[in-house]
Amino acid sequence: MQKTMIAIAGMLLAVVTVYGVLKWQDGDLPWSQASASPAQEQNAPRRAAPVEVALSKAGVARTELNSIGTLVSDESVAIASEVAGRISEILFKEGQPVKAGQVLVKLDDAFARADLATADAAFDLAQSNLQRATSLSRSGAGTGRALDEAQAARASAQAQRELARVRLDKMEIRAPFAGVVGLRTVSEGAYAQIGQTLVNLEKIDTLKLDFRLPEVNLQDVAVGMTVTVTADAFPGEKFTGSIFAIDPLVDVNGRAVRIRARLDNVGARLRPGLFARVTVQGKDRGQVVMVPEGAVVPRGQETFVYRVADGQAQETRVKLGRRMAGSVEVVEGLAADTQIVTAGQGRLRNGASVEVVSSAGPV
Repeated sequence: MQKTMIAIAGMLLAVVTVYGVLKWQDGDLPWSQASASPAQEQNAPRRAAPVEVALSKAGVARTELNSIGTLVSDESVAIASEVAGRISEILFKEGQPVKAGQVLVKLDDAFARADLATADAAFDLAQSNLQRATSLSRSGAGTGRALDEAQAARASAQAQRELARVRLDKMEIRAPFAGVVGLRTVSEGAYAQIGQTLVNLEKIDTLKLDFRLPEVNLQDVAVGMTVTVTADAFPGEKFTGSIFAIDPLVDVNGRAVRIRARLDNVGARLRPGLFARVTVQGKDRGQVVMVPEGAVVPRGQETFVYRVADGQAQETRVKLGRRMAGSVEVVEGLAADTQIVTAGQGRLRNGASVEVVSSAGPV
């Protein structure tokens, strides 16, 4: 029995062996497939790599300097009283424009008017005394000293009268320039102290922009340069102005230069105190070629882009300049209006076949 089982197992092994040899000769088994030779791989057609492309664009290289700043009024003043007194009348509406010289606040002027009336009476008396002293001096009945004293008394009375007039005029507080008044801090009937702020006055048809730049950029800015301003209060909008003053003193703490620009505030939309992002359009640095940032392939200390020519990717070494939002300057190694790969470079090598799946216009 045991011999019979061994015989059967041997026959089965022989059958399996013959079957495997036949299948291997037919190439049906995975391990029977021989690797393609290098010559076969070279002659086999390669699948083109899908890529996205764009055209490089010629442009002028400019020094763009970015900073943050604050908008301030073209003119700003805190309206205050020069004399103490009780407020009798407020003649402006908060947040409304006023004209230069317009009366904003009136103080109770009863005492000032009484002082002026007293000063007028004293002046009239001094004037009469001077006339009599002059007549007596001409007739020889009066002395020169009496005439001098009369003249001095008249001059003193005139000065007192002018002082009383000035004090009466100070009872009316006027706008020093045309602008927009803010929110008042007093009410009618309140007692205003000397120097107490009653309301602020802002000239906002034109605004100033204060910002700083590092001292290393001092040679890159000059009076008259254009600035572009954006504010969070107006997303997506840009406002333009120009630099009109550069502080001659460099801040020793931050090593920064204070710069002031001016921009028109059409419609008074912008307001003093707004946070502003500033871009200074600096000096031209010559012609360059602009490409998207995504087209640049860094490799060690060098940078490359892939040009597309005759359906193939051509690796090109380039020298970069300044980077901007979404693009970068190429100062050497690439011509304008060249089709370059912007996406899909990870699967490319020099001379690889490419298939353009998306094409953008110039940068």
